[in-house]
Amino acid sequence: MSQALLNLRDLSCSYDSHKVVQNLNLHLNAGDIGCLLGPSGCGKTTTLRAIAGFEPVHAGEIELAGGVISKAGFTLAPEKRRIGMVFQDYALFPHLTVAENVGFGIRKQANCEKVVDELLELVKLGHLSKRYPHELSGGQQQRVALARALAPSPQLLLLDEPFSNLDGELRRRLSHEVREILKLRGTSAILVTHDQEEAFAVSDQVGVFKEGRLEQWDTPYNLYHEPHTPFVASFIGQGYFIRGQLLSPDSVQTELGIIQGDRAYSLPLSSAVDVLLRPDDIVYAPDSDLKAMIVGKTFLGAATLYRLQLSTGTQLEAIFPSHADHQPGQSVGIRVEADHLVLFPAQGSIAAQVNLSESGVRRYSSS
Repeated sequence: MSQALLNLRDLSCSYDSHKVVQNLNLHLNAGDIGCLLGPSGCGKTTTLRAIAGFEPVHAGEIELAGGVISKAGFTLAPEKRRIGMVFQDYALFPHLTVAENVGFGIRKQANCEKVVDELLELVKLGHLSKRYPHELSGGQQQRVALARALAPSPQLLLLDEPFSNLDGELRRRLSHEVREILKLRGTSAILVTHDQEEAFAVSDQVGVFKEGRLEQWDTPYNLYHEPHTPFVASFIGQGYFIRGQLLSPDSVQTELGIIQGDRAYSLPLSSAVDVLLRPDDIVYAPDSDLKAMIVGKTFLGAATLYRLQLSTGTQLEAIFPSHADHQPGQSVGIRVEADHLVLFPAQGSIAAQVNLSESGVRRYSSS
């Protein structure tokens, strides 16, 4: 079994009297890549900075490789933590060549040149070793920053929004490349991002943050299919909710018909519940008696995201293959194909607020 490398226990961080991170618990196994995911201002960057040693801890502790590196009243200096950092703006030295940048932190080591050559080959920049940062593209600069952070062989690598300055296609490609590089070297890492696609592409474990608290630390698959809270359900994967009534531990009556799933719930029968649906749970079914009117659409290439409205006024989101081009105002047959039944007690009996998104779909708010 993998051994825990990083442990955060009951971690809290504050700015003046404002608590930014509260009672945070998570662990990262050696060789794994974790991600802190959430909207702006939720505490994920503060958590990363606390792990790096840039922010003090007001309660709890941070343990790395069995040793405490931060707790209330004690912060081990960043340079003594064996933690590497890749910043959002790359932070390369403009007056140094690519090779000199990569070797900066190990320039006094006898094998510096060999390590630099190996890392530049790993990030596919060996042919650019004598160039300067201003002569590189954004993606190439990011690879240099990654190689420089890896050069001292850190126990843990931290990446703060590393792809935010890159365009969409380059972000996707580089995120996959970074994961491959880290896995090849067996380097543990923590990534901070607000981009779900990026988080899922890079990470083994993802932590969803809301207002300074960790809602769930889990695999991407479980976050999507087994969300623990309404916020995680709504935040991950374009989730939305419809009202239903619990008929049995594994079935719910809704205006879309009876939805039956693969898990049982212990709520009282006949309870009002909110059922999670995702756009891929609603499929195009021309022969279905259940009809909905198209009120909006977004072309995605291989598929089209449709906003649908039932006769009751309830709005849904659905993804249909793009070869059929349905138009707003058109009535289409639909069917629910939801293998996973995810539900929560109806709003009013839970703490989360419910509001209407711009599309009119009911979602759980982060505020």
